[in-house]
Amino acid sequence: MPTKKTSTAKRIAILERQLSNANEALEVALSLSPERDNNFFTGGLSANYQDRNSWDRKKVFAESLRAWRVNPLARRIVRLIRSFIIGKGLEINAEDDYTNKFLQSWWTNPLNDFERNIKRWKDDETRTGNLFFLFSILENGMSYIRAVPPESIEDIVTKENDVEQVIKFAKDTIGDDSYPAYNPEEDQNSFMVHFASNQPVGSVWGEADLSPLLVWIGRYSSWLEDRVRLNRFRSAFIYVVNGKYTNETERKKREDTLNSSPPKPGSILVVNSDAGETWEIQSAKLDSSDANTDGLAIKKMIASGVGFPLHYLAEPESSTRTTAEAAGTPTFRTLEEMQNEFFKTLSILARISLEVRSKKDPKIKRDTKITVSGPDITERDNATLALALSRTEPALADMFDRHLIDEKEFLRVSYKMFAEVWNGITPKGKRRSISNPNQITPKEEETPDITDPKKDEEK
Repeated sequence: MPTKKTSTAKRIAILERQLSNANEALEVALSLSPERDNNFFTGGLSANYQDRNSWDRKKVFAESLRAWRVNPLARRIVRLIRSFIIGKGLEINAEDDYTNKFLQSWWTNPLNDFERNIKRWKDDETRTGNLFFLFSILENGMSYIRAVPPESIEDIVTKENDVEQVIKFAKDTIGDDSYPAYNPEEDQNSFMVHFASNQPVGSVWGEADLSPLLVWIGRYSSWLEDRVRLNRFRSAFIYVVNGKYTNETERKKREDTLNSSPPKPGSILVVNSDAGETWEIQSAKLDSSDANTDGLAIKKMIASGVGFPLHYLAEPESSTRTTAEAAGTPTFRTLEEMQNEFFKTLSILARISLEVRSKKDPKIKRDTKITVSGPDITERDNATLALALSRTEPALADMFDRHLIDEKEFLRVSYKMFAEVWNGITPKGKRRSISNPNQITPKEEETPDITDPKKDEEK
């Protein structure tokens, strides 16, 4: 008997039901995974960390999210990274005024709400290492962006000869239901853009900053739980009563009497020693001389994995300020790289939005310069750079006044001293008279350009 061809809607419903069943099975597996000597994570961490090549992405994503939800240390790491990268907020600007006006309306649009969403995006990038942005384009060219959870993407389909050229993002194993990748040559009402951090060569997926720490976060949690249990049992004790009883029935009766009304803490117990009854207290003898060292070793592993000094994780390494500042330098470098990468992601999103808008509005300059600015990674750098500029500026100004350097060199070195990028635009400066420092050379009396000897000869 011929069977009817399953409709697309019915097939989607079947796949969604299968995915729901798989997610339920995943939750059961997470809750029932046994504790082994290679994870020490009671009832939580799975076997996916035994072999890095066989990782199941969705389960890693689920465990990262679970660690962030229930583990204070994982939550603290994610929050610290977001605080350094975003801080109180970011700003985006375009060099062209008309384009910048549209860019600001796109940035502050309630349906985009970047001020709130960028914090969630950065947290998700730390947990998963992947960001999927779905663009929805209106008729006027305005684009709305939604972040799609990485676990909802089944596969990233690329060209056979180039993994960098993405064709689509499949939502199911068959690949029929998918999001199209962005194509600037086509008019698309909807498309997806993917950004990956810690991306291995030849791989289309990124690696999360949090995932290598999950094993050690789990071990630290189990170690800490064991410490709490030991401290609880160390203070627990039982009474042992020794007496002369004629038979087992008499002993049992006395035991039941004491259990029904045991002595209260602080009470005074008077016994008749002539009757042969004595009371003693027994408690567990639990030794833990190296407990602090063990916990610190695990925490150092976590801190080194994320690149933070221990005092960021409530574990002071040293009482000296010099040691703490020296430990922060590698951390600041790593955070600066993360910040620059995240700023570049936002710049690409803005660039795509301008390209889409320019098809409807010719006044939009799609190639205008876009700048994303945010908080400084460390305030200590500001003081150091200010000191460097204040010490070098008098010498540079004197060289400039004596015609030993020109405006370009003066500005280049000055900007370099406080770690800013000079845009190459040189305002025409004024020189002070060497004989009379209070006298400034008038603007119309231009000084000779020392880079052109012919001008000096003509003078």
